[in-house]
Amino acid sequence: MTRIVVTGAAGFIGSNIVKGLNARGLTDIIAVDDLTQGDKFCNLADLQIADYVDADDFYDAFASGAYGQVEAIFHEGACSDTMEMNGKYMMQNNFATSVQLYQACQKRGARLLYASSAATYGGSDTFREEPAFELPLNVYGYSKLLFDQRMRRECGNEFQRAFSGKTMQVVGFRYFNVYGPREQHKGRMASVAFHQFNQFKAEGKVKLFGDYGGYGAGAQMRDFVFVDDVVAVNLWFFDHPGISGIFNLGTGRAQPFNDIAVAVVNTLRQINGQASLSLPELAAAKLIDYIAFPDALRGKYQCYTQADLSALRATGCDHTFDDVQSGVAKYVHWLAQP
Repeated sequence: MTRIVVTGAAGFIGSNIVKGLNARGLTDIIAVDDLTQGDKFCNLADLQIADYVDADDFYDAFASGAYGQVEAIFHEGACSDTMEMNGKYMMQNNFATSVQLYQACQKRGARLLYASSAATYGGSDTFREEPAFELPLNVYGYSKLLFDQRMRRECGNEFQRAFSGKTMQVVGFRYFNVYGPREQHKGRMASVAFHQFNQFKAEGKVKLFGDYGGYGAGAQMRDFVFVDDVVAVNLWFFDHPGISGIFNLGTGRAQPFNDIAVAVVNTLRQINGQASLSLPELAAAKLIDYIAFPDALRGKYQCYTQADLSALRATGCDHTFDDVQSGVAKYVHWLAQP
């Protein structure tokens, strides 16, 4: 039986990867996480795993061979709070632990598929997997970038997207703005769609930032990617063990925050038997409300992101991504379930 490890398994993307593996009939899964935040257990409660190991215990034990032959590790475990300013903590969690895991994977013959981030691009206006465009704005983005850089050095090809010279697969995924089921534990770091759903349920309106960075109200644009698509691409690389590298994982299409708000509100209106409205109609009815851009985010905020999918497509991965309209509608229906 194929044994797989998922770190951050009780988290947002990790639990969805476990779900995706289960859908293939794969259940010999070692789930690794830190359940200090106990309510994360619900992300695993409906899934099939073989074992659970605390993150504090796993990495040394894996390096010593405690879990037998592991086919692949999906490494989603990290501090994902982009506002966390404790650099020592961030670098230990996101860089040093990942380096240790990489070295153990090479020693133990396990493939490593890991979470990088679009935060590695930070202040850049080009989102291509090349050093010239990697300009992180915070220590989170830097911690992810440094591990990508380390993998380029370790795997013998600093600037190319496909590594060479190593027998075991190493793939880094630069996630853009991921949204979808099983993110409810993330608090302020949950997706815009999640927060807007809850705002509308509580207040009868959603709030968006007003003008900022040369963009009109609600017009700042991100590459929003549905978590099911993230899982599908992870599993595509799992099925193609000969392909390694660092790859963007977004839709390749930037959409404004207004599109998220329209999709959230109109899907909820449809569920309640009401007609859909246009953006101007929603704004005029104060169902979408614009607020002043917060001073705390000035200079630290990406107003535009759009994944360049050239490298991903060059591998032969031709997955079709949901746009905001379809992905958010699916998500709102999931959130609205009793």
